Amino acid sequence: MYYVSMKSHNIGENLATEQYLMNNKNFDEPLLLFYYEEPCIIVGRNQNTLEEINQKYVQDNNIRVTRRLSGGGAVYQDLGNLCFSFVVNSNSEEFGDFKSFTKPIVEALHKMGATTAEVSGRNDILVDGKKFSGNAMYTRNGKTFSHGTLMLNVDLDVVTHALNVPADKIASKGIKSVRSRVTNLQPFLSDEYQNIDVPAFRDILLKELFGVDDLADIKDREYVVTPDEQKEIDKLYEQYYNNWDWVYGNSPEFTVKKRQHFDYGTIDARLNVADGKIKHIKFYGDFFGPEDVTALADRLTGIKYDRDDLQQALADVDLSKYFVGISQEQLIDLLA
Repeated sequence: MYYVSMKSHNIGENLATEQYLMNNKNFDEPLLLFYYEEPCIIVGRNQNTLEEINQKYVQDNNIRVTRRLSGGGAVYQDLGNLCFSFVVNSNSEEFGDFKSFTKPIVEALHKMGATTAEVSGRNDILVDGKKFSGNAMYTRNGKTFSHGTLMLNVDLDVVTHALNVPADKIASKGIKSVRSRVTNLQPFLSDEYQNIDVPAFRDILLKELFGVDDLADIKDREYVVTPDEQKEIDKLYEQYYNNWDWVYGNSPEFTVKKRQHFDYGTIDARLNVADGKIKHIKFYGDFFGPEDVTALADRLTGIKYDRDDLQQALADVDLSKYFVGISQEQLIDLLA
């Protein structure tokens, strides 16, 4: 087995590296990747991004959002989470057999004191019945990668806010995440591991997986990306993981119903969004305004369904012509 310990803390750059190495490098043995990121949300390939995230909270807290190639549900990660990925030839493992891929990780965790860690259901790893790891898989051109999370010490308060979307916000045919009780792994490890950080956790796992006492003993098994390869990885990053069309525009068509009562009346907004842009919007309610609100709806049609684009589209609009007593900020909060 070879391994890569990624230096970047940008989830998009790391997913681009994973994609490049899978599609462009032929190793004679399996490849193991480890990486960890600054706060981010990664949605599954077939999900509706806006249906999975609390958009305002995500924007206010500078949480990066991207979409991965593999299926499954949305996950939140920060610097307290370690990701792992096994890249193998497709004929070496059956697609969907997460238990085989995660078995070495689970066995290593047992040695670290998490004796109740076990693969459960389709693609989760649990400890004492609570989820600390979700896994997903992708295959292409004879190669497969199976990647997963290991929540060592993630800020669970942020998880509940960043992925907490009102049930009636969006209706679409996107694959929805199943919300599970989650936990951090660290409390279940032996006393000697109670204060380890993610880099130390990664190195312990590497030594366990390779059966060595010192990482110097496996230095020849480490693969380092070359400058030319990094240029190609950067292209994938811009094409996919830092691309609004891939992250948001690739979502299934969906409808939104947003209703709120203000001091000067109630607004009931109905939106149809396709390719991440407002395809149709109509306002209902008992609000007051001297001009026909259809003109405002026409102005918003065709723009990205994104808070920044809504602000830009409404920047020079006198909303008192349509909604007396209701501010631009209130309207944007309602729509976004």
